[in-house]
Amino acid sequence: MKEIKFNSNSPIYLQISKYFESRVFLGELEPGSLIPSRRELAGILGVNLNTVQKAYSYMDEIGLIITEKSKGSVITSDLERLHQLRDDYIKEPLIEFISSMKSINIDKEKVIDLLDKYYDETKEDLLDDTSTEFNKEI
Repeated sequence: MKEIKFNSNSPIYLQISKYFESRVFLGELEPGSLIPSRRELAGILGVNLNTVQKAYSYMDEIGLIITEKSKGSVITSDLERLHQLRDDYIKEPLIEFISSMKSINIDKEKVIDLLDKYYDETKEDLLDDTSTEFNKEI
C-alpha cells in the first residue's frame, strides 16, 4: 500500500480515514477488501491504538468499512455509499476553497481562470507539502 503523510492540520484519526477513502477512490482498495487489523495498523503507523480505533469507528460510522467480529474490517461493497462518500470527499475542500475565495471578494470567473491556469501545474506530491510530521508506508 501507499504512504500516509501525517500533518498537524487535522486529527490523525481523520487523516487515517481520508487515507483509506483516497485508496478506495483511486481503485487501490476494492469494495470488500480486507484492511489491516487495528493493532496491526497502529504498529505500522507507530500511532496509539486508541487513535486507530477512533479512525475505524469513524469509518464504520460513515459507512466506508464494515466490521464483523472475528472477521476483521472490510471496505463496504455498497457502491452507492462509496459514490456518496467520494462526492463528500471532493465537496469538503472545494467548499472551503470557494468560501476562502469569496471572503476576499474573488469573483467566480477569476476563480475559474485560476483553476484553469494552475490545475495542470499542480503535482500530487505538492498537496501535502505543509506536512512537517512523518510519513509511514502501509
